[in-house]
Amino acid sequence: MKNTRESLKITKRIVVKVGTSTLTYDNGNMNFSRIDKLARVLSDLVNQGREVVLVTSGAIGVGTGMLKLAESPKTIRERQAVAAVGQCELMHIYSKSFSEYGHIVAQILLTRDVLGDESARKNVENTFETLIEKGIIPIVNENDSVSIVELKEKLMNTFSENDTLSAIVAKLLKADLLIILSDIDGMFDSDPHISKDAHLLSTIKKVTPDIEKLAGGAGTKRGTGGMATKLAAAKIATTAGVNVVLTNGNHPEKILDIIEGEDIGTYFVASVKKERKE
Repeated sequence: MKNTRESLKITKRIVVKVGTSTLTYDNGNMNFSRIDKLARVLSDLVNQGREVVLVTSGAIGVGTGMLKLAESPKTIRERQAVAAVGQCELMHIYSKSFSEYGHIVAQILLTRDVLGDESARKNVENTFETLIEKGIIPIVNENDSVSIVELKEKLMNTFSENDTLSAIVAKLLKADLLIILSDIDGMFDSDPHISKDAHLLSTIKKVTPDIEKLAGGAGTKRGTGGMATKLAAAKIATTAGVNVVLTNGNHPEKILDIIEGEDIGTYFVASVKKERKE
């Protein structure tokens, strides 16, 4: 079967990335309805016999809401403290939601230095594989409560909250598909917030310099990842042989339609797929 959207029907291992803007309302409060839909859809995928890993943003956003702060903290020490509160609550919400559909979740906190060390990376990979073998859904977040480098970069808006992490996880696990849920319908040929003539790009066979020029750098008010970081993530994943779909996270149930090959969001075609040891 050619590497088209039809090929997504046989997808086995899926990494789903969800951003802060998908998990929360505009006022910063948790969107429990959407989280429940996400848990139901991912649980259904596992029930189908597929393997699912969730990469989630939101620790700082959730912590900010829980502590009733007027805005996200600006200093590193405050963001670390708020993230520690938010990580605990976020996992509690996920655990409760997934348990309603009969599934157990496990938290994996990662930092860039862990993924950069060969021995540590192998240990992380073994943990993922063991959890997946036991039917447990790994939930991954960047360890904002202890990571200094990532938080400094986030304060400068030069590093996506978890877009890049999701691509690295997908590459590490030799996933078949990475689905990035965002607050935009996909990749456009111009900024849809500015141009009413902007057209959604259904399929991108290769992330070329011309495609990269179409991406801006700004993120959303509640998230840190702009289109540039999502495009960079897509490039990392597709180069590693992982298909990518970028789509709007407002309707998590559409993940099931994506798996059925429907024309939703922007489909980034993977290069030659590397075989995964079964």
